[in-house]
Amino acid sequence: MITLTTDFGLRGPYVGEMKVAILRMNPKATIVDVTHGITRHSIIEGSFVMEQVAKYSPKGTVHVGVIDPGVGTSRRAVIIEGNQWLVVPDNGLATLPLKHIKPRKAWEIDMERLKRFTGWEVSSTFHGRDVFGPAGALIDKGVSPEEFSREIELESLIKLDVEPKKEGDTWLLRVIYIDDFGNVILNLEDYGRPREVELPDLGLKIPYLDTYGQVKPGEFLALPGSHGYLEIAVNQGSAAERLGLKVGDEVRVRLV
Repeated sequence: MITLTTDFGLRGPYVGEMKVAILRMNPKATIVDVTHGITRHSIIEGSFVMEQVAKYSPKGTVHVGVIDPGVGTSRRAVIIEGNQWLVVPDNGLATLPLKHIKPRKAWEIDMERLKRFTGWEVSSTFHGRDVFGPAGALIDKGVSPEEFSREIELESLIKLDVEPKKEGDTWLLRVIYIDDFGNVILNLEDYGRPREVELPDLGLKIPYLDTYGQVKPGEFLALPGSHGYLEIAVNQGSAAERLGLKVGDEVRVRLV
């Protein structure tokens, strides 16, 4: 199984081109479109989405992620092997899914060697079609990365700074995802069960509950969310709009 997570959008031929390139290399591939709606160039958002899919995918799944603002530059195209596979640009996209795949080895894709398998040139601006898709297809087919890549150190992979930071009784957190309902997901896990969550810079102290319907429509709440990260929400409304937050913003939080 090959999963696809990109910021390509659905307008234009890009998703279709990548998928037919995969099927050309591996006609028996099962392709799962996770999303092609990642906010353009938002590596942290793409990393969060890939993490959630990796949590529930079976062993051997190949996760192809293409959020790649550095396409065509000296950034590496990499393959990471664990109990699942990641095929991604080396720009931090692998940071969160790495926690769930028990990584063992990593490779840098050799474009010239890959071309021997695909038979077509590599565009400088569309590595989803010409590099990541075909590489994922070959791995899913059982071809060893050694056939078209060179091994690199796992420790050399670029990582995003997504570790929560604490200053006294206050957490300095980052918005890592905002879903279509406007729920704000912050980079804090395993934080116990507070009674309230205070956002001192925004002048808010809100109840910590289990689900949205425990407050009236339009009211704020905090909750663990379905992914285990601390989430700020508004019942039947958008917390992101109300608070003026976007992915990547920092938020100071106190757990009461």
